[in-house]
Amino acid sequence: MAESTEKLSDVPEDERFQHNVKWITRNGIGVQMMETLAVGAFLTAFALQLGASNLVIGVLAAIPHLSQLAQIPAAFTVERFRNRRRIYGISGLLARPMMLVIGGAAFLPSDWALPVVLIAFTIRYIAGAFLSCSWNSWMRDLIPEAVMGKVFGRRQQLMIGVGILLTLVAAAFVDGWSRFTQYEPVHAFTVIYCLSFLGGMYGVWCARKIDEPAMEPLEGEVDLYRALRAPFRDKNYRRLITFLGSWNFAINLAAPFFTVHMLKKMELDLFTVMAFATLSQVTAYVMVAQWGNIADRFSNKSVLSVCAPMFVVSIFAWTFTTMPETHSMTLPLLFVIHIATGAASAGVTLASGNITLKLAPRGKATGYLAANSMVNALAAGSASMIGGLTADFFASIELSVIFRWADTGTTTDFNAFSFTNWDFFFLFATVFGLYALHRLSLVEEHGHVDERIVLGTLMQNAKLGLRNLSTVSGLRAASDFPISSLRDFMRFPRKRD
Repeated sequence: MAESTEKLSDVPEDERFQHNVKWITRNGIGVQMMETLAVGAFLTAFALQLGASNLVIGVLAAIPHLSQLAQIPAAFTVERFRNRRRIYGISGLLARPMMLVIGGAAFLPSDWALPVVLIAFTIRYIAGAFLSCSWNSWMRDLIPEAVMGKVFGRRQQLMIGVGILLTLVAAAFVDGWSRFTQYEPVHAFTVIYCLSFLGGMYGVWCARKIDEPAMEPLEGEVDLYRALRAPFRDKNYRRLITFLGSWNFAINLAAPFFTVHMLKKMELDLFTVMAFATLSQVTAYVMVAQWGNIADRFSNKSVLSVCAPMFVVSIFAWTFTTMPETHSMTLPLLFVIHIATGAASAGVTLASGNITLKLAPRGKATGYLAANSMVNALAAGSASMIGGLTADFFASIELSVIFRWADTGTTTDFNAFSFTNWDFFFLFATVFGLYALHRLSLVEEHGHVDERIVLGTLMQNAKLGLRNLSTVSGLRAASDFPISSLRDFMRFPRKRD
């Protein structure tokens, strides 16, 4: 590791920066390969194959978040040893082999398989807390604020592209496993988790190539309590933590059950479920560069102010996918939901990560980021646990709003709303999401602009894109309307004010 820094010391600043960006991006590709195959719909499908209950699904969703409480000793470790690249490497060597353990659980007796998965999953994420703590502090000092959105936007775009490819291929592989082999369907996930391990180890190897800025010399003993208390005394950062905490609670109250809802309630096959996930990823891939440019041009809060409401509306739309059973509009509605979720999640993921880094004081980021991660971990983990504990209770409850039209001799009922089982979690998540949006409005960030300007910028970019794509004058003229008219209409209230 020391050799890498010595070699880079003689490289011009701009060339060294490009070198670092290259390996940061490659690290992201390895991490995305691991995350795509290790968590999300694949983990849920694997757990269901092993006979997991709603409680176990909730616990699996909570572990990645609650394990982030290990950020507290991780922050102490970073501040004490002040070598973030080495901490990242050691943590990765402890976390990544757990993917092999999880994959091997498919060959264990049913009574042992799920406990082994839960234990390995926990170890993986506790070690991952040290990994992410060192990485966040490392990147905060390495990447200039002015290009943070561009660098991580490009990285995220490539990560999404890798996720799209792997999702479809892996889903087809799992669905085709029992058709073309004589082995049990659950054994297909062993191959999936071995590939996940390889992707994770590649990410750790790439991190060794990235330069690390020297941390300021340690003055006296590490005061962990003081470092964690500082962000809560910073009024604006405290507001940011409150927003992110309430946001993570809202999202994780519903997110663990999206896949379960489609696999069990709608009875869709895994490939169809992953095809919808891919649709969401494709949308995110297209949009993430736009959000990164807007974040750099205006602010991260400007992106969040558009994407977060879109995400909340998408969650509420899940309640209409079954009324109370699937209907003719279920698949079209899922199509729209996944497009909206993809666009919104790309902006929320990028902007929330960047604003957390940006508002943390340079040189003191470790304590700020650890405190933020600790609150988010408690919020997201508790939401997932609450969902897992209460899912069976709501499974036997139904709330319906029916409009009845009575005419002479005939009566017609219209089912306006119907909440059953997981629909209640989608409803509760919507309510908490609205509260999170209120907390976002209190956060201050330099460069923030009104949501209408952000939407106007997106529309202007779309207009230019249509013009560049079209060589036919009629189509070029079509790009002037209705986009420009809609943009002017949205800006009209501001002019009037």
